[in-house]
Amino acid sequence: MDSILLIDKPKGITSAKAVALVKKRFRTKVGHTGTLDPLATGLLILLTGKRTKQASTFLHMDKAYQVRAILGMTTTTYDVAGDVTRTCDTAVTREEMEEALKGFVGELLQVPPAYSAKKIAGKKAYELARQGLEVEIPASKVTAYSLRLLTFDYPNFTLECEVSSGFYVRSLVHDLGERLGVGATVEEVRRIRVGSYSIENAMSLDELIAEPVATAAIPAPPQA
Repeated sequence: MDSILLIDKPKGITSAKAVALVKKRFRTKVGHTGTLDPLATGLLILLTGKRTKQASTFLHMDKAYQVRAILGMTTTTYDVAGDVTRTCDTAVTREEMEEALKGFVGELLQVPPAYSAKKIAGKKAYELARQGLEVEIPASKVTAYSLRLLTFDYPNFTLECEVSSGFYVRSLVHDLGERLGVGATVEEVRRIRVGSYSIENAMSLDELIAEPVATAAIPAPPQA
């Protein structure tokens, strides 16, 4: 079985757990093409058999996300799963939010969250952070092609983000909160696209595991 599988990852499980479940079901080599946090849902592309050798191709594809976040709160993990480090009740207007967003469109230097899968000296940053160690991650050059404010009802807002590989939506929300002076943290993240692959063509993890081996795949992307 040499396939490309599109799944809609549910909230509360790691990408590695999703891989393990699919591996157990199809009894073949399985790998994912880009980690989604346990808090996140949405498009997770799995490769099986010989397709696993193509993983690096998917890692460098552009991505799109929808993110729901809260103003006036800062946490250790940049999302609601972390410990609250600061709160602020200063109100922000939609106009102020849209103006602040303009400063994050285009190429920028972004520092990934300390609680992330970013490797530091061979170890994942979140493993070091959980040990209480101070984590310093160098900034990376990333690009936000578009940032669209879908909804705004202070202190809650929703963004749609089209970004380059290596972009951390949690860092965007954290940095946006800092720019506004009130803090912000992620409540929900959903990945809706990876390259030309869309969440609309994905199936739930439960559906995939129940799918016959012969039909649980989509055509491979064209080779350059």
